[in-house]
This record gives sequence, C-alpha cells and structure tokens, in this order.
Amino acid sequence: MKVSPFIKWSGSKRSQAKEIVSYFPKSIDVYYEPFLGSGAIIGYLKPRKAVTSDINKPLIELWRELQKNPKNISSYYRKQWNSLQKNGHTYFYKIRDKFNKEKSHMDLLFLTRTCVNGLIRYNKSGEFNNSLHHTRKGIHPDRLEKVIFEWSTVIQKYIFQDFDYKKTTQHAQKGDFVYLDPPYFNTGTRYFGAIDHQEFIEYLADLNKRGIRFALSYDGKRGEKSFVVDIPKNLYKKHILIHSGNSTFNKVQNGKVEKVYESLYLNY
Repeated sequence: MKVSPFIKWSGSKRSQAKEIVSYFPKSIDVYYEPFLGSGAIIGYLKPRKAVTSDINKPLIELWRELQKNPKNISSYYRKQWNSLQKNGHTYFYKIRDKFNKEKSHMDLLFLTRTCVNGLIRYNKSGEFNNSLHHTRKGIHPDRLEKVIFEWSTVIQKYIFQDFDYKKTTQHAQKGDFVYLDPPYFNTGTRYFGAIDHQEFIEYLADLNKRGIRFALSYDGKRGEKSFVVDIPKNLYKKHILIHSGNSTFNKVQNGKVEKVYESLYLNY
C-alpha cells in the first residue's frame, strides 16, 4: 500500500500511483527514479533497491535527512508550525525569505506544507514564490510525525542523489527499470527544473539502445483538448492515458467539469 505523502510536490502521482505501478515489470533488479519529487511512486512500489535523484538540491537533502534523522525533521517542523499559529502570516513570509537566501531543506518542508494548495513554484530567478494558504493551518505536527517515521523506515536502503536524469541512470543496465516523471512539456518554466525536450528524446533513444526498460509519465489530455507531445513511435511500445482527476480551473471559469488524463509511455 502507498504511504501518505511526506512532502507536497507539484505534479505528484499519488492519485495515479496504483495504476501506474500496475504497468511496471514484475521483476526489477534496480529501480531508478531521476525526477523524484514527493516520491509517490516509490512510496507505493517500495522497491528492493532504488536509486533516486532530483536536481532540486534542498529537496534531496530533505530526503537524506528523512532517511538518517526523522526525529530532527519532525521536531523542526513542529517548532515552525507552532510559530506560524502564534505569529500568523508574517512568519510564513519570513521563512520563505530565509529559504530563498539559504536554501535550507528543513524550511522547504514547512513551505510545501503551508503554501497554497501545496504547489511548489519558483520564479525565473529560482526563488520559491507561492503564498501562504490562509484558510488552512498546514498539516498538524502529530500527524506529520507518524508519516515521517513511516517513510524513514521504507527508504533506509535507497540512494538519493542531486544529479540530472542522465547522470542518475548512467550505470543502469538490463534488468533494471527507470520511471520518468519530468516537468511536462506544456508547463513551460512554471516548475523547477524544466528540461530540453530534444535532449530528452535522445536520452530515451539511448535507454532503448542499452536495453533498459522505462515508463514515462508526460502530457496528456484535458476534456477534448489534447496536449499529447510528439514522442517518436519507435521509442515506445505502448501509450496509455491515465485518468488523473478533473480540471478545477474550467469548473471555476465556466462551470464545466473536464476529465484530465496523463500519458504513460512504456518501451516494453
């Protein structure tokens, strides 16, 4: 069963984890995930061996802290959460300014758990720029503490690196498996770590050449509108559309509810 989310992250696959994992190979020697984010897939899959990464260094430092010292994370979040309840919105922006100067992984957890809808967004200067969610207090420290220790138990033998996707998987070989969940093509630079699409296509071709199985989550459809990206058909064997929820934006704008689907490409 999946573990409750430890950190909020834009594009999390928590709601789709069960279906995505159902398409994975039954036998995996080493599981690779180079766009880790909130780790929804490893929290559901719980592979025997895993090499994970993200180019967001504070995020990876947070995962390492979770692995080695969960008590420290829990205590620090409790302190920050209590200060927010006592001092109000000014405390959130104080921590946000501090994070943008120091890039502390401990502050990142607090921000993701108290910002609007848990959306992790950065401006062009690489600064965290989402606002406080005024109508929510953030997850209670007692509840988060249980999640923190549960996750720490799961990830003890995993490797966490602050590398890009190419370097992370350079030693992958036949029998291993790579799950890819990069920033989507149509999100532009709204989220941390936008990638060059053509370089990424060449990377997929290289995985194929090396005989390495992969699954790729990427742009899909919203209602009747398609955002599917032109992935060369020789790079994959299956293209599946997975329901990921309904579009709240269009519901607010015109009262229309549209189903949202995300692509899953498999090369096996």
